Formats: sequence, C-alpha cells, structure tokens
Amino acid sequence: MKSIDVQTLGRWMNSGEPFQLIDVREYSEYMEDHMFGALIPMGSLVDRRAEISSDKKVVIHCRSGRRSADIIRILEDQFHYQNLYNLEGGILAWNHYREHSK
Repeated sequence: MKSIDVQTLGRWMNSGEPFQLIDVREYSEYMEDHMFGALIPMGSLVDRRAEISSDKKVVIHCRSGRRSADIIRILEDQFHYQNLYNLEGGILAWNHYREHSK
C-alpha cells in the first residue's frame, strides 16, 4: 500500500498536483472537521467506487489512518486499484501539520 505524509500532501495542494481527496469517516465526523475532500463513508465506499478517480492519484483519509488503510486494502485486493494513497496519521496529523506550519 502506498502512503503519503502530510508534508507531501501540503506540497501537492500548494503546487496544484492533480489528485482526488476522499474522506472515509462518517458524516458527523466530517461535519466536526474536514479537509474539503469528497465524503464517502467507509461503509459505502465499495458500492460507490465509481466515484473514485482512475486517472489521477487518490488520497484516502480518516481520523488516524487506520480505516483508510483498511479500505485501501479492500479496494486494491478486490478491485485492483493502483493509484490509492493512505494519508499517514489521517486528519489528526493534518491538523497538527497545519497548526505548526503557520
């Protein structure tokens, strides 16, 4: 499984790197705090896999990186995705990065 750290994600965002960001947390978690990615909760992602880009990098994240890693394994093993990246540390790491990079 490929992963991406928050520093690299920040560089991608700042440079205009083409990628899709998917949040696999639940709606209530998303409403508390989000990174403006598409919300596709983990339980519905397999059914909604047509919404996952196949022609660019896709960064999948959750709160800490565990749920997103689990769903990436499923998508890679069962549906042969090759363009998925797990955000290391999830939104918790992203928020820490943003606070300390100001």
